[in-house]
Amino acid sequence: MKLRITYILTLGLITIGLTACKKDFLQRDPQTEITEGSFFQSPADLETYTNGFYRYLSPTYSDINSDNISNYNASGEVDLLVRGGISASNSGGWGKADWEALRKINFMLDHIPQVKGDPTLIKHFVGIARFFRANFYYDKIKKYHNVPWFNKTLASDDPALYKGQDPRALVVDSVLSDLNYAVENIKSDGTNTRITKWAALALLSRFALHEGTFRKYHDEIQLTSDYQRFLDVAISASAKIMKDGGFSIYNTGRGGLDYRDLFSSANLSSNKEIITLADYGKELGVGNNTHTVLDYTWSLSRSLADTYLKTDGTPFTSGPGYDTKVYTEVFTDRDPRMMETIINPAFRGASTLDEPYRIKPTLGGYNQIKFYPRSADLRQGWEMNYTDLPIFRYAEVLLNNVEAKAESGVISQTDLDQTVNLLRARVKMPLLNMGVALDPVLSATYPNANAANRALLLEIRRERRVELACEGRRFDDLMRWKSGKLFQDSQEGMYIPAMGAMDVTGDGKPDIAILNSPNDESAIAGLPAEVRDKLSKYYLKDKDGKDQNFYLTKGTSGFIAFTRDRDQPRNFIEPKYYYRPIPTSEVVVNPQLKQVFGW
Repeated sequence: MKLRITYILTLGLITIGLTACKKDFLQRDPQTEITEGSFFQSPADLETYTNGFYRYLSPTYSDINSDNISNYNASGEVDLLVRGGISASNSGGWGKADWEALRKINFMLDHIPQVKGDPTLIKHFVGIARFFRANFYYDKIKKYHNVPWFNKTLASDDPALYKGQDPRALVVDSVLSDLNYAVENIKSDGTNTRITKWAALALLSRFALHEGTFRKYHDEIQLTSDYQRFLDVAISASAKIMKDGGFSIYNTGRGGLDYRDLFSSANLSSNKEIITLADYGKELGVGNNTHTVLDYTWSLSRSLADTYLKTDGTPFTSGPGYDTKVYTEVFTDRDPRMMETIINPAFRGASTLDEPYRIKPTLGGYNQIKFYPRSADLRQGWEMNYTDLPIFRYAEVLLNNVEAKAESGVISQTDLDQTVNLLRARVKMPLLNMGVALDPVLSATYPNANAANRALLLEIRRERRVELACEGRRFDDLMRWKSGKLFQDSQEGMYIPAMGAMDVTGDGKPDIAILNSPNDESAIAGLPAEVRDKLSKYYLKDKDGKDQNFYLTKGTSGFIAFTRDRDQPRNFIEPKYYYRPIPTSEVVVNPQLKQVFGW
């Protein structure tokens, strides 16, 4: 059965509804039309029930809430946080609906003793339930640090409804137990639209790397002495996939086009790099909104663009004049993944893909094209894009493995060749070696990065940022590395050399113009009227002299920056902002819940 398509809502078979009272968000279910005793009878019932869990595992195709984004025309969580807009009195995330998934999972696990049938098959579905419980708690740990651990549904008079948080160490070890059970008992065969043993190992490697590096760099949680145990788990889990999973990096010799295919193809079911995917298709009646990445509400950042290496393997930021290169120059001789992630002069129009596309400076200029469906047949409107989307892919597993080894100080050239260099080889980039020189820009970006070979660790972080750009991993990476100060940086867009018209399609003809205001178009006065009339014009001020949403960092030239960042500076408070507050309303109901780290 397909992961994204026809998960069967168990609500249609047995009522798992929640009542309005706050205290019963984890309670047992009331009497149902089809009783609990009559439903959980066979492995087939468990399969039907676990199909409802797949709604909790969705693909991601943006890096909103990270430094990979230059402008986001909405109030994202991090944007609110760094401007002081989040408090215990206005935060959410702890209400009844936020615990519903856990209650549904525990509800099934409570009834396993009554199920009859093949023990191996029963354990398989128990493993799937515990996979989803682990993933649920992974998200809670990232957000709140300490949370209460519940491994069963609760009666209305159960005192546990009002208990406080359990220690992070207890919850983390419980998640490890769930994932280890999942790895040992979920079947290794099956379609990549379902959870397999390999998906469980992929999640285990992700979770263990997160916890290991979080403990290493976050001394405020007082678990630094135990970080290596988790890095070892990340190494062993990823190594198991590498050795026995049968996966490989998709490489047909087409360079960047192979990379593109992972994110804009109609069918990824046979792609050996995909461990788990979300399946979309017109014939299935299920689509996605990947067309919105192009110019809907965000653009990508100069910080991300500058991270891509040159084709000779040297940093872009090491070259003379790198910070005054215009849009049509920055893509020259760069890692091919850059042109498959950030819109570039070679990209053709969104409507027909046969006309030059004019970028939008109001978003920064570096529009995202990774995940954008190139074929019009796959791009038909809102929730009508029909490209398969990766959830777990082998490239991340390789990056988990190599980072954990670098953080542990046990890395070798063979490790690089089996991980990072497979990714670089796909796009025909020079291979990474153990003796790589320290990049001063990376060193300043991650001043607390600590490993025996620090220069190498920083390059591995570069590779992770580039390879996984726009896949939703960047926010978590910065949080676990204790790099939250990057969230307070005002991200910038492309470089504008002067007010006036400029070419952004690479044909030598002006396409857009940056002007002072509708009342002052003097910067293009010397152009022929027919040229001026065809320009897409963008103004720093409106006709009344009011600042628009963007400005240039040097007044009449410089990088595109955003007036909101200038007028409302960001501030990331450490360690407080690595966590979120429990809503005041929930603490009133349960005084045993305690705020952490200044909330």
